[in-house]
Amino acid sequence: MSKLTQQAALGMHRAMCRIRYFEEAAAAKYKEGELPGFIHLSIGQEACAVGVCATLTPEDYITSTHRGHGHCLAKGGDAKRMMAELFAKEAGYSQGRGGSMHIADVAVGMLGANGIVGQSMPLGVGAALTAQVKGSGAVAVAFFGEGASGAGVAHEAMNMASLWRLPLVFFCEANRYAELTPYETHVPLANVADRAPAYDMPGVTIDGGDVVAVFETMEEAVARARAGHGPSLIEAKTYRWHGHYEGDPQKYKPEGETEKEKARDPIMRFEALLRESFGVAAAGLEAAHAEEKSAIEAAVAFAEQAVDPTPDGLTANVYA
Repeated sequence: MSKLTQQAALGMHRAMCRIRYFEEAAAAKYKEGELPGFIHLSIGQEACAVGVCATLTPEDYITSTHRGHGHCLAKGGDAKRMMAELFAKEAGYSQGRGGSMHIADVAVGMLGANGIVGQSMPLGVGAALTAQVKGSGAVAVAFFGEGASGAGVAHEAMNMASLWRLPLVFFCEANRYAELTPYETHVPLANVADRAPAYDMPGVTIDGGDVVAVFETMEEAVARARAGHGPSLIEAKTYRWHGHYEGDPQKYKPEGETEKEKARDPIMRFEALLRESFGVAAAGLEAAHAEEKSAIEAAVAFAEQAVDPTPDGLTANVYA
């Protein structure tokens, strides 16, 4: 067992439940036609967001992807404001202007979800450089997917981060597909982390469905970064239960694959560990589920009752 305390473990369990219920609620409301635009959900990937953010402080930074709801919640974001943003309401993080792919909460170090593939990585470089220049001791984590690993900006970011020994962790959520394309059709290596030696940084591939493995691996990488020893590359093999976007027919997935992965539900796996290693009672876990589900239902109610943006606010925060 890791250095994880029971209190921290229970907090991580709640965070995973919170993400799961938020994403399920978003999926349901999207199907009902209440959410405009596109949404990309991270159901099945909760262990990555939670395991990473459990090792960070409020002063640390994360940069995200187009699939960023879980990252924001795990970093301490507000479910009500985020749900309101998905509903395009004035009470949302961006007053309803940004939508699902542009959630940001600088107050908790969440520097933004991102609709441009791979852009979390140079943004992470910028955040880490800021921490280094200021001497704040903060660390940045750049989430990205394996599809982004082939982008030119990914290599530029890793090269620069290593050259300057920036306090940055590159965290690859390898969920097997880049949009609608299987991993092996666009990446020549078995593991994205195998690229790390080319940039003189540690690289490791882990089970992204094991929140404790994510937590332990991140603890080491964050400590290394905070000590001034430079970046690391962590690849977490995970799986998204839903399609690339809501409404994706997922015809590119082999028959039975999703059902097989659901049997390895990261929340259920963690709950088994909590019972066996920490002696947590099933009733306590069930209570956490009920409370987090209720909190997300309250977030949905808040968003539904929130007011729409008004036309007279159209030019607010527009500078050119």
